[in-house]
Amino acid sequence: MGRRISRYRVMRLTEGRLTVRPDTLAAEEPLEIRVGGRPLAITMRTPGDDFDLARGFLVSEGVVGFASEIAAIRYCAGATVDGGNTFNVLDVALCPGVDPPDPSLERNFYTTSSCGLCGKASLDAVRASSRWSVDADPLRLTPEVIATLPDTLRAAQKVFDRTGGLHAAGLFDAAGKLMCLREDVGRHNAVDKVVGWALAAGRLPLSGATLMVSGRASFELVQKAVMAGIPVLAAVSAPSSLAVDLAREMGLTLIGFLRGASMNVYAREERLGVGDVSASGSVRG
Repeated sequence: MGRRISRYRVMRLTEGRLTVRPDTLAAEEPLEIRVGGRPLAITMRTPGDDFDLARGFLVSEGVVGFASEIAAIRYCAGATVDGGNTFNVLDVALCPGVDPPDPSLERNFYTTSSCGLCGKASLDAVRASSRWSVDADPLRLTPEVIATLPDTLRAAQKVFDRTGGLHAAGLFDAAGKLMCLREDVGRHNAVDKVVGWALAAGRLPLSGATLMVSGRASFELVQKAVMAGIPVLAAVSAPSSLAVDLAREMGLTLIGFLRGASMNVYAREERLGVGDVSASGSVRG
């Protein structure tokens, strides 16, 4: 697990009985992302899959859409006073002809592990332009397949088993097979990591794919799914109102409160093929 976990001595109180025991916690450290040597963003993340995180972040920001647009990614030495390498600063070199990030994207302070939008100058800056449209994606899923996703995601969360403190994001194909899973203290980082994996594997746009997340569905996660060409986003918890608005605007199927066979479908429900809903609330097959 390396730097993804840390061990601490803690006191545990159980029904009035005090014991001292070791506890395993998810690691959280800052990662500074630079492009062409110029600082772009600092995010709090769980170390690991950092190159994928940087790739996915640049996809989300509309900077790149293909692996061929990135020349190299490397960790930077000199991050400490003595010139050492903390593996918390990395630099992305874009290929010739690829436009660098717009200066308005620069985030000059830390983003937290719960919010990846902090530092954006305006809502308009968040709405990056996607290279692909998810609206016309022909993907069709059955409720039975969707119902299997949370358990599959949970079973693959190896670091969560030891810490209980990480979010997960998983990419699934149309048959419900898990293609990639990443864990992180931040939901947005976990999503960037799976998108970055897909970029490096030459899989963008992710047409026919479903993105499953372990927490709530925020506006930013819908935005990231759209930017990667993912037509379906499912979450075990609630979406925000802005997430629903964006999903309906972009043609993305948004599912919340996915727990077993129970789920709420907030946008583009026709991809589930369950029939039309009458005014009385009953389903017409």
